[in-house]
Amino acid sequence: MDTELKRKVVLITGSSRGIGAEIAKGFAQQGATVIINYVKSKDKAENLAEKLMEHYDIDAFAVQGDVTIESDMKTMIAQVVSEFDTIDIVVNNALPNYTFDPERRKLAWELEWEDYQLQLDGALKGTYNVCKYIIPVLKENGAGRIINMVSNLVFRPIVPYHDYNTAKAAVLAYSQNLAVDLGSFGITVNCVAPGLVYPTDASRSTKEEIKELIKSQTPLHRIAKPEDIVGSVLFFASNWSSFVTGQCMIVDGGLVMK
Repeated sequence: MDTELKRKVVLITGSSRGIGAEIAKGFAQQGATVIINYVKSKDKAENLAEKLMEHYDIDAFAVQGDVTIESDMKTMIAQVVSEFDTIDIVVNNALPNYTFDPERRKLAWELEWEDYQLQLDGALKGTYNVCKYIIPVLKENGAGRIINMVSNLVFRPIVPYHDYNTAKAAVLAYSQNLAVDLGSFGITVNCVAPGLVYPTDASRSTKEEIKELIKSQTPLHRIAKPEDIVGSVLFFASNWSSFVTGQCMIVDGGLVMK
């Protein structure tokens, strides 16, 4: 256990299931207070909070809020701060609805701007809305960690999901610019870029031949599981990365090397 994470208050957006739920579990194992954000999956979020409290003897709290709605994030963050006095770490994990299916994806000449806008709103605007209301809290603390989830497809679009990949690239650029402004306040901003993660709701329609193709080109010869992503997030949240900011860690078994 990293004692530096013990009792830290961690907000994880979109964390009622999938990668977000595994990240919540990872922080709970370290003794952190875990805030599980959800939009519609109230039962899953509350059940997860109960399980984390029971198994790890920590405080956990499920809170509703749509990251794409600024007023939701203003209210949600105020609610968390009122309940726990502060927030120390934020993981922007919420994902707009997207189906990763190479055979059904829209090609470049089939996309409308609305397709891009939907993903930009979910990824970039969602991250911005959270950061807008968390930054004053972290500045007052004189420290903090912001960890934004992007994708290895930003660096190698092995499947060119144009709208999704473009939105995630925007989050990476936003994060690096944020790191410059926030460094003087002791706040770090970093990104984690997973490859294909299975099983998750988004990846369930990924065809076996695509998974096999990715495995064949991956040095570790397998697809990531949700729990594989957790260690990198914990690293950026801990004091082990206290002099690391504006960086992006790719977690895909070596498919992308840079």
